[in-house]
Amino acid sequence: MHMSDALLSPAVGGAFWAASAGLIGYSARKIAAEADGSKTVLMGVLGAFVFAAQMINFAIPGTGSSGHIGGGLLLAVLLGPSRGFVTLSSVLVIQALFFADGGLLALGCNIFNMAFFPAFVARPFIYGPVAGNGASPGRLAAGSILAATAGLVAGALSVVVETAASGVSDLPFGTFTLFMLPIHLAIGIVEGVLTWGVLSFVRKTEPALLPTGNGTAGSAGRPIAATLLAAAVVVAGILPELSSAKPDGLEWSILKVTGKTAQQQQPSETAPSATGILGSMMVFIAAGSAGLLLRKSPGKSGRS
Repeated sequence: MHMSDALLSPAVGGAFWAASAGLIGYSARKIAAEADGSKTVLMGVLGAFVFAAQMINFAIPGTGSSGHIGGGLLLAVLLGPSRGFVTLSSVLVIQALFFADGGLLALGCNIFNMAFFPAFVARPFIYGPVAGNGASPGRLAAGSILAATAGLVAGALSVVVETAASGVSDLPFGTFTLFMLPIHLAIGIVEGVLTWGVLSFVRKTEPALLPTGNGTAGSAGRPIAATLLAAAVVVAGILPELSSAKPDGLEWSILKVTGKTAQQQQPSETAPSATGILGSMMVFIAAGSAGLLLRKSPGKSGRS
């Protein structure tokens, strides 16, 4: 669901740069004020894992489209909303700067669309009330699927609104919406199932990582970090070769409306496995460094 610069006007792109920068600043203050910095190490590990997972496009049966996970809900559940938002922002910055995924003008929109809704809307208002502390497998499944789907559909609708507000494309609002929302609903259900799978594994191996019943994050242990980092390397190094070549939900929607695609990614001269591992390590460093710097920042209070 990465937007390309071609869909945006400078005014809309700039406005969402400002909005996303403000959210990053808000999140940074919240992180710096936290007494418990035990999840800092997981920012880099989970960021690397989500970067790798985003490289794998899965086909949506019967549509001719594909999708990939956004990872925002998974990060928000395991790290908390603020750390999750900063971590996914790190993923999107690395993608835009080094892998031609999205664009610089579209970066603010992509951060807002893919990180804000899962972290600050879906996680507290849908996942939290439905999944609770994650102890019930049924509630964990329902919360994961409902929240992941809602976050992705909200982000897809935001893409349509931003495109229409920009007025630089020939995409009619109503028709574009009719294609964008159903296809991202399908993608969201798949992401919800995958998120549930990861959270079920965490529930069995490191339950303290899941939020407690009152909605606060549990303390993080270290054993699962090595497992997740190894999984990121495996996913980035092997599975992209199996990724679907069908257009993703946004490109598919544009194709259905206009008969042509707005190509966002440039062909890479690097093997997919090498690209994935390199990108995952860059995100590991970027998100991990952000977490360490913020943990060392003096937080005067929990207000923000």
